[in-house]
Amino acid sequence: MKSIELGSVVFSKAGRDAGRFYIVTEIVSDEFVKIADGELRRIDKPKLKKIKHLKVEGVNEKLAAKLSEGKKVFDAEIRSNLRAYNGSI
Repeated sequence: MKSIELGSVVFSKAGRDAGRFYIVTEIVSDEFVKIADGELRRIDKPKLKKIKHLKVEGVNEKLAAKLSEGKKVFDAEIRSNLRAYNGSI
């Protein structure tokens, strides 16, 4: 299993948001992360999600670098990076 890190592209396997892809914006603990997709879940109000309900697809290096440096990440950036995964958002 791939490890979760900042900027990881994850697939939600459970919950109301199941079947969609998200970006990990914050690692809260060993069990929880915060995720956003730039559309339903914006970067200013990410969803708290259990890691066991997520499947890691890969890491977006550009977003991972911005998040780890504490730089501002925009919803449009997240949407455009997830477009290949979620289809036409």
